[in-house]
Amino acid sequence: MKLVHTTLALLATGTSLFADELQDQLDARKSNFEKKASEEKITEYNKGIKAVQDSGLMEKALKKGDTAPDFTLKNAVGKEVTLSNLLKDGPVVMTWYRGSWCPYCNIALQSYQKNLPKFAEAGAQFIALTPELPDNSLPTKKKFSLEFEVLTDLNNQVAEKFNIVFKMTPWVKDAMESFAGLNKYNGEEYDSATLPLSATYIITPDRKIAYAFLDAEYRNRATPEMILKELAKLKKAGE
Repeated sequence: MKLVHTTLALLATGTSLFADELQDQLDARKSNFEKKASEEKITEYNKGIKAVQDSGLMEKALKKGDTAPDFTLKNAVGKEVTLSNLLKDGPVVMTWYRGSWCPYCNIALQSYQKNLPKFAEAGAQFIALTPELPDNSLPTKKKFSLEFEVLTDLNNQVAEKFNIVFKMTPWVKDAMESFAGLNKYNGEEYDSATLPLSATYIITPDRKIAYAFLDAEYRNRATPEMILKELAKLKKAGE
């Protein structure tokens, strides 16, 4: 009965019972990892997160109010996509994912796909960037039936312009090499000691950054609710 009353109270205030569904899924994955992983692995991964925090990267990354650099990248089937062309139709939500080998990225991509109609209703397009080569990003797009563009940010060229590329600690780099082998996914010329933050931006038609989600903790992502809240603000401001 208490649950029923709580549910009714939430509905009465317009609050969703699943407001943080994506983050809940990410947290559950993290909890499962920490139950199974060795103490050394957990400690070293946490050191890797702290290294990013201490590097100054979060301060250097492009933020709200900055101008986003224009770019042209190839999508999963090799077609060139240019940011400024997309912006002619309204705001663009763009997010980076580390690769198809990353379970947290895959959880996030599926959540964004699920909410794609809501992003469109809010007047925005959604795109994802990854350092993976098109031949490796295409299976991900097909597997999860992603209807948004997945663009190859070759060698993190755009991520570098947004100042969101970081170097992994030696331990994490070795673990990543053993687990994923980044050159296999991103090409032989890729600097396998680096990764982009799982950042999310909302870019307005004048290429201004209206929203930036930046977190050194790679298991945290901008949730659809966060994105929709910011898109609603933009829409209201434009009325």
